[in-house]
Amino acid sequence: MWWRRADVRRSALIATVSTLALLAVLGFGLSSSAGWESFQAAFLSPEHFVLSFPKVWDGFLLNVTLFIILEPIVLLVGLGLALLRNLSSPVFFPLRAFAIGYIDLFRGLPAILVILMLGMGIPALRIEGLSSSPLFWGAVGCVLTSAAYTAETYRAGIESIHPSQRAAARALGFGHGRTLWYIVLPQAVRRVVPPLMSGFIALQKETALISVIGPMEASRAAQAYSATTFNFTSYLVAAVLFVSITIPLTRLTDHLLRRAQLRRGMGGAV
Repeated sequence: MWWRRADVRRSALIATVSTLALLAVLGFGLSSSAGWESFQAAFLSPEHFVLSFPKVWDGFLLNVTLFIILEPIVLLVGLGLALLRNLSSPVFFPLRAFAIGYIDLFRGLPAILVILMLGMGIPALRIEGLSSSPLFWGAVGCVLTSAAYTAETYRAGIESIHPSQRAAARALGFGHGRTLWYIVLPQAVRRVVPPLMSGFIALQKETALISVIGPMEASRAAQAYSATTFNFTSYLVAAVLFVSITIPLTRLTDHLLRRAQLRRGMGGAV
């Protein structure tokens, strides 16, 4: 109706005006502060933004490469841990205990500590046949910590499936494995797609932690540039690059959440 369209336009106008007013107040407050000029020169220099961008960009490509390679591994390892944790037969108790211990351990440890211990400790052992690359062991550290959180996300999805569906599958002659593969997992994975997307975002940012053991990713490249020029605009470049990926992923996560809520609402109405 026309009055609804008018309400939408009025709401959009009010939101726009209030946002611009807030930005104006913040801009005036910052620009009128005593240290604004020195802050602008140190953190918002257009010249240093342009000069540092190629170096930070090269480092950011490493972050993106790691993210693309590690995310499928994290998803598979996390799913495997979730399945092991949901084993109920007593004969599988050792596997279930291992999964619980793994998840508890790596959810409790800060990722940066795992990366430091692996990236510095394993190469120092000089074990024949094992890689001595800090980049490799930093990536392994990211997988170990992220997989623990992903496993809990999968477990929540698996346990959200009503037991009656398992009972119905058993009544149709399905075994435990077929019930899990054909009935439970397809529904569980679909339900946890939005939180898994949040995990994607977290892993993309977590790749920056690998810089503590040497690899020249985006934040490390920004640090190297600022150390030679005594200007910190390179950190702004790194921030812009990370945000250029995380914000679209966040909006995609919100879209998936809304669609999942709508689907559940429609299913409940039916």
